[in-house]
Amino acid sequence: MNEQILKQNLTNIQSKIGEKDVTLIAVTKFVDAETTRQVYQAGINNLAENRTDKFLQKKEALSNLAPDIKWHFIGHLQSRQVKLIINEVDYLHSLDRVSLAKEIQKRANHPVNCFLQVNISGEESKGGFEPSQVVTVIEDLAKYDKVVVIGLMTMAPIDASPVQLHEIFGELRNLQKEIASKKLSYAPCQELSMGMSRDYEIALEEGATFIRVGTAIYDEK
Repeated sequence: MNEQILKQNLTNIQSKIGEKDVTLIAVTKFVDAETTRQVYQAGINNLAENRTDKFLQKKEALSNLAPDIKWHFIGHLQSRQVKLIINEVDYLHSLDRVSLAKEIQKRANHPVNCFLQVNISGEESKGGFEPSQVVTVIEDLAKYDKVVVIGLMTMAPIDASPVQLHEIFGELRNLQKEIASKKLSYAPCQELSMGMSRDYEIALEEGATFIRVGTAIYDEK
């Protein structure tokens, strides 16, 4: 894509982040390796994919840039695919069931930075734990030393109003603080992965520390 437009889009996003200690993740699932390389060259080294095959292809295509890139897996991860990628990613944003933690424990050769996925909005189309399950689930994860819960993640409905977005992101923040207050070595839970192109500004207001942005980076309008 046009390099100047891409750089301007990134400048606009970073201006909204301002002085906040926030990691901007460029979601690259809809763009090719060359555009992904442009994003990296523009100064963004946190990149995200949501499909196992596409992730492996993209990582291989950009292997000459490693180890500077931090790879984030943000999609639903099937148990049978864990062995393919769990030792290739830096962050997993979609720990959405205890059985997945069990598989990670079996396949990982090092502790993996994970975000527990929480379905705050209650949408049936979205995975993740119900808010009421989070404390118990975190306790259950104590037995898996390859799983480190560094934070919580959620996705808001595409048609959520600003008021609803504040409520959803605010509820996740409250849950995060509750878990963090327990000071668990395996679940420090200091981070909040929330906010996408359409709603990251509100997520930032509610305390997001990782935002997952795609369309707003590549929009050429």
